[in-house]
Amino acid sequence: MVGWSDIPADLSDTAWLARLSTHLPEGALVVSSDLIRARATADAIAGPRPRLADERDLREIHFGDWELQDFDSIPDQTHLRAFWEHPGDVRPPGGESWLEVSTRVSGAVARLRAAHPGRDIVAVAHMGTILTQVQAALGISAYDAFAQRIDNLSVTELHWAGGRWQVRGINHCP
Repeated sequence: MVGWSDIPADLSDTAWLARLSTHLPEGALVVSSDLIRARATADAIAGPRPRLADERDLREIHFGDWELQDFDSIPDQTHLRAFWEHPGDVRPPGGESWLEVSTRVSGAVARLRAAHPGRDIVAVAHMGTILTQVQAALGISAYDAFAQRIDNLSVTELHWAGGRWQVRGINHCP
């Protein structure tokens, strides 16, 4: 579980990064979480697009004491399973719950939309961050949101229209 640990991304596949950059809308604003793996990825794909300041609230789930541990190494398996199987108020020791992550990320997204109305925004973020917005857009449970696959360097495309999100693609790999 990699949440707030500031570890680098593997950006060695420059051909993939170039395809990803070409796939993104021209003139879009690019923003990322403040973690190095998201910042470096955003810088690698931004091209001529304007780069906004990093947004701390786009960080991944804060796993607290579970950070950088494998699923099987967590001593309290009942608590761990509750976090993943019944996401909501359950939080890792020293970490944050799904509802806290969703509130944090949704606030950042609302601020970005308000500051840049009508603009395309490419947000380079993390699996949990993305899934909070997929959940909101699809109106599904957090458990069902966790069932969505989000690969590294994939594109999940959400459009704001008519006061709500429209999902155009999840986990697209250009």
